[in-house]
Amino acid sequence: MTARKNLKTIFTLLPYLWEFKVRVVLALSLLVLAKLANVSVPLVLKEIVDSLNQPQAMLTLPAFLLFGYGLLRLGSTLFGELRDAVFAKVTQRAIRRVANQVFTHLHALSLRFHLERQTGGVSRDIERGTRGISFLLNFMLFNILPTMLEIGLVMAILVNQYDIAFAAVILITLLAYIILTLVVTEWRMIFRRTMNTMDSKANTQAIDSLLNYETVKYFGNEAWESKRYDEHLQTWEKAAIRNQTSLAALNSGQSVIIAVGITLLMFLAADHVIHGTMTIGDLVLVNTYLLQLYMPLHFLGFVYREIKHSLADMERMFSLLDENREIRDKPDARKLDALNPAIRFDHVNFSYDTNRQILFDVSFEIRSGQTIAVVGQSGSGKSTLARLLFRFYDIQSGSIRIDDQDIRDVTQQSLRAAMGIVPQDTVLFNDSIYYNIAYGRPNASPDEIYAAAKSAQIHDFIKSLPDQYETIVGERGLKLSGGEKQRVAIARTILKNPAILIFDEATSALDSNSEKQIQTELKRIAENRTTLIIAHRLS
Repeated sequence: MTARKNLKTIFTLLPYLWEFKVRVVLALSLLVLAKLANVSVPLVLKEIVDSLNQPQAMLTLPAFLLFGYGLLRLGSTLFGELRDAVFAKVTQRAIRRVANQVFTHLHALSLRFHLERQTGGVSRDIERGTRGISFLLNFMLFNILPTMLEIGLVMAILVNQYDIAFAAVILITLLAYIILTLVVTEWRMIFRRTMNTMDSKANTQAIDSLLNYETVKYFGNEAWESKRYDEHLQTWEKAAIRNQTSLAALNSGQSVIIAVGITLLMFLAADHVIHGTMTIGDLVLVNTYLLQLYMPLHFLGFVYREIKHSLADMERMFSLLDENREIRDKPDARKLDALNPAIRFDHVNFSYDTNRQILFDVSFEIRSGQTIAVVGQSGSGKSTLARLLFRFYDIQSGSIRIDDQDIRDVTQQSLRAAMGIVPQDTVLFNDSIYYNIAYGRPNASPDEIYAAAKSAQIHDFIKSLPDQYETIVGERGLKLSGGEKQRVAIARTILKNPAILIFDEATSALDSNSEKQIQTELKRIAENRTTLIIAHRLS
């Protein structure tokens, strides 16, 4: 099952590679040239040693061979660097596309998912997953494949020029090395997954605690928060220690296998030299090939381990893409026609889960241009009406229609474009006041934004600030008071200029004087618009 998941992850990345197929082919060609140059170096070195080992070598210097040796060394490095430069755009574009795909998919998921998710854990999963893509693409294509190519070329040369025993020793060494690496790495993946889980939980808890800084201070629970955070770190620490100690054991085992293989090959080569079937140059060639193979082979173990780690990291990120999109547009969904936006709830039944029904056979109508208020106690389902209108959830039975169009038959984008809401709990982006107001209509002119702020009775307050409209509001708008945040929310809804308005406790955070001023303005902008007012008191 794990192997199938790994293959699925790898195949998911292939379209991003093939988008730049010319670059991929060029990079692979440079890879082959680099390895051919690298494998040729010991052959030239053998000829240099043999030529210098002759009596006349003191009189003639093999300049041609020496220059060739230098050029091959340069070519091996140069082709490798060119390969990395050519492939850089492929890697970075793949990271960008995947990250954006995950981000877009998260926005397409239902409100239910976002109410249940843990922000810190999700952000850490995306961070590790995108980092894993970079490692996987670079090292799988440019370390595992070239190393296997180099091993194949070296074995072919040894079989062709020398005793088959050389190739047999290399093959047995490789098999022992690979089997040890595969078995131990699979075992070590348990610790890596535990580390990832604890890392996400610790990050989630830290972000949640810091976002609720004031609450922590109100109750004096700094020590409690530190204790909770440290509990996650303790579990992570145990997994990390086992991960490191098992890595040391794996490295030791790999080194023993390589050392035994090298020793056997050197005994074979020395025996051939003694019996006159190999020259000193041949001995140097075999030794050089062994040294050239040792580093990539040793690195191959590291690369395989890291690729497995990357796949584990990417597995969590791609699992986000597997999250079901609960609310989808129908294949034949059309744009909402909101010229006469009458709203009608017809025998609507709705529950967030099967054990708790919120709305029972609800029916009412708001004629086009009419204002209707829904008043009731907290928890009675008033705000649920707004969420259903925006189609954050689908109802269990009945229908919701706008201008006699079932909202399930129109596109979500056109539906939400026709409505504007001032929610009960206003959350702002950690950006400027200007940005937060402009969010209602990003292409609005500065004059339109200032006019919306004036209508929301917040323009004078903004102008009194040192940075005025460029004032940063802080995380979730915490630098502003509740009333100031609510007026910013009203301003951006005014700027959006929607056909349908929803005020969900829109003035609940305002003082009585500001509330009267805003209510007067809300009445003005609600004229000739279909308006739903949600409140828990008649005023």
